[in-house]
Amino acid sequence: MEVGFGRACKGAVALAIAGLGTSLPALGARGPAHQAGLQIPGVGSVSWTILIFLTFITLIPAVLLSMTPFVRIIVVFHFLRQALGTESAPSNQILIGLALFLTYFIMQPVAGRIFQASVVPMESGKITAWQALDRSATPIRNFMLKFTREKDLAVFVKAANLPRPKDPKDLPLRVVVPAYIISELQAGFQIGLVLFLPFMVIDLVVASVTTSVGMLQLPPVVISTPLKILLFVMVDGWSLVVGSLIKSFH
Repeated sequence: MEVGFGRACKGAVALAIAGLGTSLPALGARGPAHQAGLQIPGVGSVSWTILIFLTFITLIPAVLLSMTPFVRIIVVFHFLRQALGTESAPSNQILIGLALFLTYFIMQPVAGRIFQASVVPMESGKITAWQALDRSATPIRNFMLKFTREKDLAVFVKAANLPRPKDPKDLPLRVVVPAYIISELQAGFQIGLVLFLPFMVIDLVVASVTTSVGMLQLPPVVISTPLKILLFVMVDGWSLVVGSLIKSFH
């Protein structure tokens, strides 16, 4: 368990460094801190160590919400709960917790590449902290581009008045990140629509039957909700939904 926890911590650190690298690509080696020779590890100033650490903390939510599969997963879970008609079951805490662990499961290979490309050389003193940040941006950019539609990229390229790139990897992250978020929202809504259809059919059938037999005082949702839950349990719905989400990122 200690080894697994250590790997999880390393993966979290790698993702945090990736977020910092994608947010501060322009600092490079021209800043006054670099000119003063400040490096990590063995940072010559405690104040800079604290500054970078606090930056990690503040950027983790942004990294999680904008550059990982978390967006698609949580949107799908929301549609699934609405389709089942269970209102607050499962609770938001359970769904967010499951979404977080699925996000880590999917992003673990990316975090591993970031860790090997930036954290390991930085710990051994081969590269500076700023160089590690630059290196960490490449794996996360490649991941986002893999699931970003060209149409969404074109929207932000046009809005930024940028020339058409020869390779999408040449695009700045201020274009890639919002385009990735829109693509993930689109994918999440598409999956949610597919989930909604069978449960909507059950609602229509139950409403038609209850109306035809004169059960006007009994809301159809009282009958359809147990039927939808029964159908979902019989087909092992959670396994199917989670498995399909994971496969959609491979």
